[in-house]
Order: sequence, then C-alpha cells, then structure tokens
Amino acid sequence: MRLIPSKTSSSSSKHIALTRIRFGIIAIVVALIYYWSIQGMHFEGLQSTAGTVSRSILQGFLHPDWSFVYLAEGEDLLRGLLDTLIISILGTVVAAITCIPFAFWASSNMSRHLATSGSGKIILSIIRVFPEIIVAILFIKAVGPGSFAGVLALGIHSIGMLGKLYSETIESIDHGPEEALIASGANRLQVLRYAVLPQVIPQFLSYSLYRFEINIRSATTLGLVGAGGIGTPLIFALQVRNWNRVGIILLGIIFLVVMTDLISGWVRKRII
Repeated sequence: MRLIPSKTSSSSSKHIALTRIRFGIIAIVVALIYYWSIQGMHFEGLQSTAGTVSRSILQGFLHPDWSFVYLAEGEDLLRGLLDTLIISILGTVVAAITCIPFAFWASSNMSRHLATSGSGKIILSIIRVFPEIIVAILFIKAVGPGSFAGVLALGIHSIGMLGKLYSETIESIDHGPEEALIASGANRLQVLRYAVLPQVIPQFLSYSLYRFEINIRSATTLGLVGAGGIGTPLIFALQVRNWNRVGIILLGIIFLVVMTDLISGWVRKRII
C-alpha cells in the first residue's frame, strides 16, 4: 500500500523552506551593510601617547579626588550633582505638562479629521529631531549659559518623545466607558475627565518617570556646552587633565544615575 503525502506536510515543508530563504536573504543583506560600514572606517593606528594617557586616566579613577566632594568656597561635586538633578526634574516637569495638549492633538481617536492628528504627529516628530545638546547650544545663544538653558533644552526635547508616548497611550484606551458616558448624555469635557484621563494618567506618570531617568543622563552632558550641571566641572577637569577629579566626578554621576534608576523603578511599580 503506497502512502500519499498529505497536503498539510507539503505546505509545511514549503513554509519552512521559504522561512529559511527569507532568513538567508536578511543575513546576507545585514552582512553586506556591515561590510560597507567597515570599509568606510579609516583606522590609522593608536597615537604614541595612548598608553601614557590611558594609564593616567586609570590612575585617576583608582585614586579619585575626594576633597572635591565638598568645597566650602566654590563649586564642588555635591553642588554639581544637585544642579544636575534639579535641571532634570524641572525639564521633565515642563515637558510632562506641556506635551499633554500635543498628545491629544496627535491622537487619531481624539481628532475628528485624520489631517488634524497627522499634523500633530508631524509637529512632535520635528520637536524630537534635534538632540538635547544641539537644543542646549541654541538656548545658550538665546538666554546665555547656565542651568536655565539646560532646563529649556531638556524640556523642549522631551516634549517630542513624551507627546508621542502619550498619544499612543490615548489611542489604545478602552472606548467602553467613553461610549457609555456619551450614551448617557455626557458632554465632551465630562467624557475626557471621567473616561479618558483615569485610564491614561497612570501610564503618563510612568512614562514621565522613565523620561526623567533619561534626562538625568542627558543633563550630565549638557554642562559640556555650558548648560549647567555636573558637566561643567567635568569638562574643566578634562581640559586640564586632572584625572583624579575626573574620576570622582564620574563616580558621582554613576551614584546619581543608579540611585535615580532604583527609586524611579520602585515608584513606577507602585503606580502601575
């Protein structure tokens, strides 16, 4: 008795073959992209002073300048870290509040016309095109160097990203409570207050905390261009090759970032 192969096994074999071919094509394309990228790199070797500089940096990290932690007469590590923390908090708060109208503007389920939400998405994309350090340089030229420029840079850049995340949260809400309120005669403001906001506020807070963690890291680099924070003494220490001071500043940044991540993660779990 001759067995006839079933159509199911035949189609399964074809599917496996197509999957393998697709995977092979993707692997070849990725390999070609990597090869093309490597060909564009021009490595001319290490400088003659690379070993000496590397040893100096390592010695600075192993023997940090603990006297810089607190200086009664001027800028020190604690003041720089506190300045960085304040810049991050203010920038995040400004963005978290300001981006809410943009989020509703870009949400397709909150706009009557597709063009309206589309224009909101375009505006948010334009806002987040430029990195924080570029925005900081622009604000330094406008308002002068200092922490205020750093707050504005973080706030404006964060509006684009938080607005996008907020709008996606609004678009994914459950429409059952909204429809029930409309059926009972509620106006648009009541629907927004009792059906939309209770669903999105926890997620809004979670995204804001997550953005705050990112802003902490960004604020540490804004001082490199004069926008306040711990980056200002860091760039000065790098310029004069004071590796011991660089070491203590980097240790302070690590401590600040780790503590912020731990606290923010705990708060996000409590909210969600």
